[in-house]
Amino acid sequence: MTTLEHGHDTRERILDAARQLFAERGYAATSLADIASAVGLTKTAVAYHFHPKDRLATELIAPAGQDIVALIEDDFDDDRAFAEALVTFTVRHRAIIRLIMEDISGADDAPPGSPGEAIRAFRDAIYRRLAGPDPDPARRIWAWAVLGSLQSVVKTIDLPEEEVGKTLLAMVLASL
Repeated sequence: MTTLEHGHDTRERILDAARQLFAERGYAATSLADIASAVGLTKTAVAYHFHPKDRLATELIAPAGQDIVALIEDDFDDDRAFAEALVTFTVRHRAIIRLIMEDISGADDAPPGSPGEAIRAFRDAIYRRLAGPDPDPARRIWAWAVLGSLQSVVKTIDLPEEEVGKTLLAMVLASL
């Protein structure tokens, strides 16, 4: 194995551990030392690849980027079509959904251009898409309830993707 391949393998191991720990504990509750311990490295070695910790979050979220853009920009025929796309996105990216929907976006003081600002914008765009332009109280409650149920999907990492998607979609559609 070349040094370059070994470095790539180390980065992937760090990303895998971070993805798992962020899903289990949350972003704020997971330190670089925790990630280092999970992969058998020193904190300094992890920081060499990902410093500051925001870089880990950014790299984990990046693969979801195209799906995020599609959810926000696509012109869905109706609420059902949007709900199906949203559930598919959520289940596909459930290992990082807590990071996307809760941990980073909850930081009100996230500076411009930070992952927190971008994720908060995504969450708010999804809420507006669910709630509509001038939602009544019932629609607002429903939209936040749907977002809340999507956040909980992080607790299903051990279940088959197909089963989680089918059940979650049935719940969201039943609440329409």
